[in-house]
Amino acid sequence: MERQFGGERRSFGGGQGFGGPRRFSSGPREMHKAVCSECKKECEVPFKPTEGKPVFCLDCFKKKKQSY
Repeated sequence: MERQFGGERRSFGGGQGFGGPRRFSSGPREMHKAVCSECKKECEVPFKPTEGKPVFCLDCFKKKKQSY
């Protein structure tokens, strides 16, 4: 979406759209302890795990991502 401000055309989000580079830093992410649903190792994830949903360690997540 573009709007004019003071005669200049600017687009919101720096013209990057969704998935573009982040223009701000919220500092270090809060990490949460979890157990990988695949290999059963303890790991940390950058979100609060939801009961009943699978959680994967970084290694298993990469393996799953590559298989798609």
